[in-house]
Amino acid sequence: MKPFLQKFFLNSTFYVLFFALTPVLVSVLSLAVVVRAPFISHRRAMCHFRQLIKVYGKIIISFARPLVRVQYEESAPLPDAPRLYVCNHRSASDPFLMAFPPGEIVQWVNTWPFRLPILGPFARWAGYLSVRAMPSEEALARSARLLEQGVSIAAFPEGTRSASRVMGPFHGLIFRLALQTGAPIVPICISGNENIPHKGSIALNPGTIRIKTLPALTQSDYRSFAPFKLKTLVHEQISAELKRMEAAE
Repeated sequence: MKPFLQKFFLNSTFYVLFFALTPVLVSVLSLAVVVRAPFISHRRAMCHFRQLIKVYGKIIISFARPLVRVQYEESAPLPDAPRLYVCNHRSASDPFLMAFPPGEIVQWVNTWPFRLPILGPFARWAGYLSVRAMPSEEALARSARLLEQGVSIAAFPEGTRSASRVMGPFHGLIFRLALQTGAPIVPICISGNENIPHKGSIALNPGTIRIKTLPALTQSDYRSFAPFKLKTLVHEQISAELKRMEAAE
């Protein structure tokens, strides 16, 4: 089969599966929580629900094979405490990739995901935070409560996808949260998905997406930093590692 036709066939298969099975998967996963909810605490029910969202994400990613492959790597053991995952942002596929880092996770998202049919209510029910739609102090307070409950936070501090291999500047709110709570920061490098899909397109191009966690920054590493210095440090760490990852391709 010619490459163009093969790509068209695989993309068509992926989107048929995505749109046909997402309502089914969301319903089944939600029902699995609803059925158990009367017999467990609300906190435990939310934990199950967020873990099932990660299952959903991995299932959706599996639909893209063999067109797209995902490799996940931890460069050092992760702290036992709830973490702040700080990720670069190249593609609309990035939120699905948060199915790979361990732990119960709530994502900081832009406003548009909440407007999506099915997935928007799903994310809202899971407690995902649209930090642009609320005062920063409210976002910090709600995130701090989640960390106290043992929930990790995943954020994309560029705010919007770069759509290239050049990272945009970071916003400082997630680093204010780190300084406020003392939570460990785990930088995450995402490489290879700037064209999966390309900005302005829904077509998945063939490729391998690599997700790599860097060694955590603990409170003792950054307690004396200002937010600007901390975000600059994490930005530089992610940028330098992405260059090493891509030089090895």
